[in-house]
Amino acid sequence: MFPHVHRRRPTNRRTTGAGTASAGRRGAAGLLTAVLLTGGLALAPGAAGAPSAAAPAAADPAAATTPVRVNQAGYLPDGPKRATVVTTATEPLNWQLRSASGATAASGRTVVRGVDAASGEATHVVDFSSFRKTGAGFVLVVDGWSSAPFDIRADLYDGLRSDALAFFYHQRSGTPIEASLVGPAYARPAGHLGVAPNQGDTNVPCQAGVCDYTQDVRGGWYDAGDHGKYVVNGGISVWTLVDSFARAKRAGTASALGDSTQRIPERGNGVPDILDEARWELDFLMRMQVPEGKPYAGMAFHKIHDAAWTGIPTRPELDPQPRELHRPSTAATLNLAATAAQCARVFRPYDAAYAKRCLSAARTAWTAAKANPELYAPDSDSTGGGPYNDSQVTDDFYWAATELYAATGERAYRDAVTSSPWHTSADALTPTGFNWADTAALGRLTLATVPNGLPASDIRRVRASVTAAADGHLATMAGQGYAVPIPANGYVWGSNSQVTNNAIVMATAYGLTGQQRYRAGVLESMDYLLGRNTLDLSYVTGYGDTYAQNQHHRFWAHQYDASLPNPPAGSLAGGPNSGLQDPVAQEHLTGCAPAACYIDDIGSYSTNEVTINWNAPLAWLAAFTAERPRG
Repeated sequence: MFPHVHRRRPTNRRTTGAGTASAGRRGAAGLLTAVLLTGGLALAPGAAGAPSAAAPAAADPAAATTPVRVNQAGYLPDGPKRATVVTTATEPLNWQLRSASGATAASGRTVVRGVDAASGEATHVVDFSSFRKTGAGFVLVVDGWSSAPFDIRADLYDGLRSDALAFFYHQRSGTPIEASLVGPAYARPAGHLGVAPNQGDTNVPCQAGVCDYTQDVRGGWYDAGDHGKYVVNGGISVWTLVDSFARAKRAGTASALGDSTQRIPERGNGVPDILDEARWELDFLMRMQVPEGKPYAGMAFHKIHDAAWTGIPTRPELDPQPRELHRPSTAATLNLAATAAQCARVFRPYDAAYAKRCLSAARTAWTAAKANPELYAPDSDSTGGGPYNDSQVTDDFYWAATELYAATGERAYRDAVTSSPWHTSADALTPTGFNWADTAALGRLTLATVPNGLPASDIRRVRASVTAAADGHLATMAGQGYAVPIPANGYVWGSNSQVTNNAIVMATAYGLTGQQRYRAGVLESMDYLLGRNTLDLSYVTGYGDTYAQNQHHRFWAHQYDASLPNPPAGSLAGGPNSGLQDPVAQEHLTGCAPAACYIDDIGSYSTNEVTINWNAPLAWLAAFTAERPRG
């Protein structure tokens, strides 16, 4: 895949290699950022453009745009219910909430908000939060314009809780994806088990000069739209899933993620299903550890993928390319240490032997990283897969130390935590969010939520940093027309994951304090993802009236091959990216406002790919928002 390279604040860039969709295979539907003014309301039209002869055009979401932007899936009865109206009107406008029968259920006047910096649109806000009745097919009408239809119901997010997590079973490598669990359209044979034409992943050699042996690195999740597997991206993704379960357990709601709740082969084995899914990746991460007696023993290989970029579309089991292990790195090794230590802590009540194995791997990795603190993945290693280069790993040391301390309580790990500059740094939690390359926040969240032996004053400070960051996100949202928890300059590669990760911070603050404003911030973040945005588009496949469905993927590639499916429900697109780092985006989105720099085209890997580290926080939030409010 093309790496989601979040460099240190505030930019995000991704390096590409050969194997992208060629210009002749692109769909041509585009999104215009200019608006036509009609009766005071602004309506964004679809872009013109001739479709490529080699592939059908991507769906043009702007064709269905209304100036009344809502969460197209709906709202919770007890939650905030706000919508954004794009209009140049300088005075408040009348609004009506109408039921499916057309009856007026509520009414009021809009609040003028002015120009939204990220979209460039003049906006009003409608607030109908006081309406708490349930139903389906509601429509919000403002000055004669109607929104997409939506529901108001308490079980609104129950389906997304399951679908967002099911994404990871779909992405599994090394096992058949069973029709009985996913349906015939998404079923496929196991990929990369050494069955022809595959050449791996059970006996994978290193790149030339890296090692003189082979390694069994089967399993794990395909990282994104390609067939690569990357330890640093796997690390943050598996941490997020396990943290989701740990948070739910603290809240007393873990049964919704428990055994036999998900569509996976392991259901019924006595272990919570979300942990079974995480274990599929954890097993792979531990297989990436350099064996004892070899150079760099205990470290983790940085990644494994094809020797050259995989063509699109390519089903995993039909990939004929040789696979290669890439040089170990300090960052990958610390990801292994952190996630294996978290495994030891959270898995212990369900599988003590596995937890012990995880802790052993974590200790070994920590020791190896301490012995090799500056072995960085090079940014030039981008043939066949993203480099995931990261030359600042002090944050990874902090994260790994916190997880080892939380798992063991041992003084050596506590000292590593308290001596790290990240322990008191204001940069651990920032307005633009955390990501695979910036992991200090993960350590901060663990220390804030997991009982530990730090002094009470230290714990108060750590928790206060979480609530302060959450308050900062709420302030950012309050200053915008669309209430998005990232600043106007935050629309970078994978911006939707910045939204979801910042929403996790707000949800964690809610868990620490019980203050409803944080839960409201999380729900309004979901509103943005599900349609209350400048494109009037849900970024989650299968959810909303108009949703993304041509995400960049080598198997879910219906836009290029009608015999292949679109992504399954619950798949999150990367989202607007003002960097325009692929040819499709450059052709159709030049001049776009930051929040509008997105196109639902399979060729736009910089705005429309799916990845494990974007779907993991979506699954975290779906589990949180699906919970019924505290009594």
